[in-house]
Amino acid sequence: MIGLVVLFLSIFSLMGLFIYKIYGSGSMDEIQREKEIISETPQQNDSMDYELVDAVIESDINETIIEPETTEETFPEPSEEEVLNELINDKISGMTIEQKIYQLFVVTPEVLTGVSQVVTAGDTTKNSLERTPVGGLIYLAPNLTSSEQTKEMLSKTREYAYEIEGMPMFLCVDEEGGRVTRIAQNPAFGVEEIPAMGNIESVEEAYNCGDTIGTYLEDLGFNVDFAPVVDVLTNNSNRVIGDRSFGSDPNIVSDYAKAYSDGLHAHGILSTYKHFPGHGATEADTHKGYAYTNKTHEELSQNEMIPFATAKENNIDMVMVAHISLPNVIGDDTPCSLSKMMIIDILRGELAYDGIVITDALNMGAISEKYSDAEASLKAFEAGADLILMPGNLKSAYTGIYGAYESGRISEDRIDESLRRIIKAKIQIDSGEALME
Repeated sequence: MIGLVVLFLSIFSLMGLFIYKIYGSGSMDEIQREKEIISETPQQNDSMDYELVDAVIESDINETIIEPETTEETFPEPSEEEVLNELINDKISGMTIEQKIYQLFVVTPEVLTGVSQVVTAGDTTKNSLERTPVGGLIYLAPNLTSSEQTKEMLSKTREYAYEIEGMPMFLCVDEEGGRVTRIAQNPAFGVEEIPAMGNIESVEEAYNCGDTIGTYLEDLGFNVDFAPVVDVLTNNSNRVIGDRSFGSDPNIVSDYAKAYSDGLHAHGILSTYKHFPGHGATEADTHKGYAYTNKTHEELSQNEMIPFATAKENNIDMVMVAHISLPNVIGDDTPCSLSKMMIIDILRGELAYDGIVITDALNMGAISEKYSDAEASLKAFEAGADLILMPGNLKSAYTGIYGAYESGRISEDRIDESLRRIIKAKIQIDSGEALME
């Protein structure tokens, strides 16, 4: 009986040791003293086996103390937008101010190279791009003689751009359908002729037009189409727009333009809504000189500007601004393409468009008769344009913006603002593969 009591006391003592070890600050010496106390307890039963007690105590002494669990700090995966912004910022940070400014221009290959008619891309094109790495090239009918010639020319140009700038360049064309086509009108290409947009009668037909054009533009190597025309034809005497327009109903124009653009997008071709804020009410031709409409802001908002108000939600890549004047909106005869009110306040502000804004061609009479290339380019950029299309003299146009930068008239942040939109669109062209290398 006494032996059982002793065993009970021994176990109770061990439990105390365990608890003390976990929650107290007991040492090895204290544990050993406790063991000695137990061994000195009067023994009445010689059969009592203390080996078990010793083993338990030794096991307790040698037991490894369990460290508290630790968890590694984890961070959420960056969003697609964060990755894209980092990619854009990295690209911009590696560019010189000269490279940045040249990216703002889209010119003809003749203006780039100084050659009278460009139908190939070789050392002259490459050397010109190294000196003046423009953001894009626009090709007109004389540059495009056959499918094979066009494919080879664009392929080499694209290769040079990647080699020099590490990203694609805009390879642009006016391929609307109807009377404004650089490719379909040429039998050498053997592509399907597209009807004038004024003859389109359904959303499905509009999509098919964009899809057909997108198919052969992709095959040839283009990545930007300056189409569709979204001018609402409100003046039947307007021969400049005429059957290039989808019609006189702004809602139908909006629906058809979206479908047409969806057809282009299906083939990786960037689309362009033109000519903001609407060329349909004018009579004169801005290719030849001054053109205007007396419509008010309210009148334009209720009609001509409705298709442009859908540009953001329809993911339209570019909006081209016309050279028409709106004296009852702007207050003078300033062309819309050079007007802060039209681009920053209305297109960017009221209509919330956040894609690329490109001017109509600066070599058109409405601009060239009144402004130098340097003056027009700077005014367009200050007004909020991102891309400047077809100045007659690239060096002069570049100098206009570079000089304003040097004098502090425009900031590098303003240049970077446009570059972010431009580079974002270029990432869209090739999914960023070139920029990620």
